Amino acid sequence: MSTQEAPAQEDAARLLVRALEAEGVEYVFGIPGEENIHFVHALNDSSIRYVLVRHEQGAAFMAEIYGRLTGKAGVASATLGPGAINLQLGVADATTNSTPVVAISAQVGLDRIYKESHQIVDLVSLFRPITKWSELAPRAEALPEMVRKAFKTAQTERPGAVYLAIPEDVEAAKVSAELGPLPVNVVRTQEPSPSQIARAADVLALAARPVVLAGHGATRAGAGDALRHFSEHLGLPVATTFNGKGVFPDDHPNALGAVGFMRHDYVNFGFDEADVLIAVGYELQEFDPVKINPNADKKIIHIHQFPAEVDDHYPVEVGIQGDISRTLHALAESVHRRFDVNGTGRQIRQMLREELAEGATEDGHPLSPRRIVSDVRAAMGRSDIVLADTGAVKMWMARMYPTYEPNTLLVSNGLSSMGFAVPGAIAAKLAHPERRVLAATGDGAFLMNSQELETAVRENVPITVLIWDDSAYGLIEWKMDLDLGTSSNIKFGNPDFVKYAESFGARGYRVEAAGELLPTLRKALADDTVSVITVPVDYSHNLQLTDKLGELTDPF
Repeated sequence: MSTQEAPAQEDAARLLVRALEAEGVEYVFGIPGEENIHFVHALNDSSIRYVLVRHEQGAAFMAEIYGRLTGKAGVASATLGPGAINLQLGVADATTNSTPVVAISAQVGLDRIYKESHQIVDLVSLFRPITKWSELAPRAEALPEMVRKAFKTAQTERPGAVYLAIPEDVEAAKVSAELGPLPVNVVRTQEPSPSQIARAADVLALAARPVVLAGHGATRAGAGDALRHFSEHLGLPVATTFNGKGVFPDDHPNALGAVGFMRHDYVNFGFDEADVLIAVGYELQEFDPVKINPNADKKIIHIHQFPAEVDDHYPVEVGIQGDISRTLHALAESVHRRFDVNGTGRQIRQMLREELAEGATEDGHPLSPRRIVSDVRAAMGRSDIVLADTGAVKMWMARMYPTYEPNTLLVSNGLSSMGFAVPGAIAAKLAHPERRVLAATGDGAFLMNSQELETAVRENVPITVLIWDDSAYGLIEWKMDLDLGTSSNIKFGNPDFVKYAESFGARGYRVEAAGELLPTLRKALADDTVSVITVPVDYSHNLQLTDKLGELTDPF
């Protein structure tokens, strides 16, 4: 009597890893737990590098910045309960910043998920409001389909985070070795509608002073070349959002700079007399349209891969959904006139250049924010990457730091989370090892995730951290002083940042005079190691700036 051979089997954790490999995953950022040890162990025999972090929040921020720079979903991993919950800030940040992330955590076994038991939390429900899709794997055989859906959902416009919960008994199960990853199919953007192109061309044919606003979506779509051609072909000035900085180079003759600071900042004057706003890859969470369309009287041409959000101050005259580059080329060819509205742009660029040049000569100690921005720009190459953490640092850097290539100044302007820059810098260096990476952060934001210095040292990921040190939550102090005339509950103490850095095995530097910052930056960036520079900052310049801009009430 013959015996039938049992079908070959493999661990479900190994199937999960093979599905991630099929998606092109290079890194998984996370902390293991008892309930996902099979998954973490299976990664050891894969092409994927597991980056052990010191806090799950750091893992999520790393996944977010990796996804932002590559367009491929970054992967963050955690155990169940508190580990998964710690991922949530970075996951929400990714979704609000339109960045692809796949967050995977363990969950209690299916044998007890239906009742009150140790570490049971309804994680799927917790993640649902901050993700595009949140689901639990009900059986091991579902993993190939669920992983494919997770990456397709995360990476398809508008991108964002997704969450998968893997019960511990599902992760430890055996599955048929014949199961495998699903083929990866890429969603292609559609061609723009010819009728909508014609309608937009009609609007521009009657326009007097149109202006372009380029957002994060233009960067994600790789539309920089098409945007430059569009601007040059029609003679149009281009401003960007903070998240769109670099998609249109700041040294281009048609560049206006970045909007996002005050109603009366220089760049806003480029919009004051505009009658048509051409929004290219712009999303409302990047920047409130009331600041550039206060009377809701400008005609708006919305160019993106998905429809515009509804807002009183963003009345869309013509919406064109489709590939952004092809849309810009088609529209440029359909408009048979050229505009000459760049006089304001020249003045704006000149004023910003003068501010940066003046900053380079300010030699006070503590240093002025303008001096710090000027020296950072002098130290960094055109394609090097700066992450400006949330706070007064972000406002000064996003406003004044010239950018020339996409994704070379990264801020969080959707959720505006503090503490992303240090872990994000690690991911940026892994995504682009050929570039130098600087995390510019306030002392408050730095200490929220400073433990990831150990991760950078251990993983041999050379980054430079520049701490703007004022022993306070500087942006909140700025806002309080503006609105209340006084401030409170914003001061704190700091450790010795040099010794703190050295305790992790990093190099520490303290800037004792204005002239020391630039050479210190150059030395730290040249070293193949982790460096921390602390520079005292004089934020009395905050009110000086807002007082100055508050007086700028008329267009040039």
